[in-house]
Amino acid sequence: MERITVVKIGGNVIDSPEATARFVEAFAALEGPKMLVHGGGKLATRLAAQLGIESRMVDGRRITDRETLDVVTMVYAGLINKRLVAALSAAGCRAIGLSGADGDAVTSVRRAAGAVDYGYVGDIAEGGVNVELLRTLLDAGLTPIFSAITCDGRGTLLNTNADSVASAVAVAASRIAPTQLVFCFEKAGVLRDVEDERSVIAEITPDTYAALRAEGAISAGMLPKIDGALRAVASGVESVVIKQAEALLDAGGTMIRG
Repeated sequence: MERITVVKIGGNVIDSPEATARFVEAFAALEGPKMLVHGGGKLATRLAAQLGIESRMVDGRRITDRETLDVVTMVYAGLINKRLVAALSAAGCRAIGLSGADGDAVTSVRRAAGAVDYGYVGDIAEGGVNVELLRTLLDAGLTPIFSAITCDGRGTLLNTNADSVASAVAVAASRIAPTQLVFCFEKAGVLRDVEDERSVIAEITPDTYAALRAEGAISAGMLPKIDGALRAVASGVESVVIKQAEALLDAGGTMIRG
């Protein structure tokens, strides 16, 4: 099989119908086997607020009680996933929408309560991505579209960080063929100064990442993204790039190297 591309998009892209439409066009134009993992945090936050449910975040990760789990499942595995599948199908991409519970695609373990009790939040289990399912879908010419809702294998759904899902799916895909992972969001890459689009950090390694965190140049929601990227590279993914969604087909962005 030729090189597989795994792309992840976040809530800021999904929140904008115009940005989503441009991304769908670019993703559909990607050649070769591909997969998409999506988040949708802002839409879930808005719906939760409308329902009178407080949204709480720690280090870019959502605290998920039972009510919040219901909301994110409806938004991620339902509304957003099916909107993307429909749009991609219209663009000529044979997309199939999945949560981690479908076909045991992605299995996770509920995070134990520590200094922070994250509630119904899952961390990807060891070997938790179903490689043979991915192979079957790709061999059939289908493009899997994954939400970030996973399952513990015992009937409990878990909210799992979409960046972590994307990294795990990319590592699993690398068992099938060489795989590149692309994190797409609204910025041109990882910025040293979030107010300056020209301050893209061209390359991040484990050593430079530690220094960037220490000086506060990288924090909050970017942390799990880069953590996952570094683990993916160390686990066999050919390359990881963090870039603007609308520049999916172009060069540029921040390259993550081991």
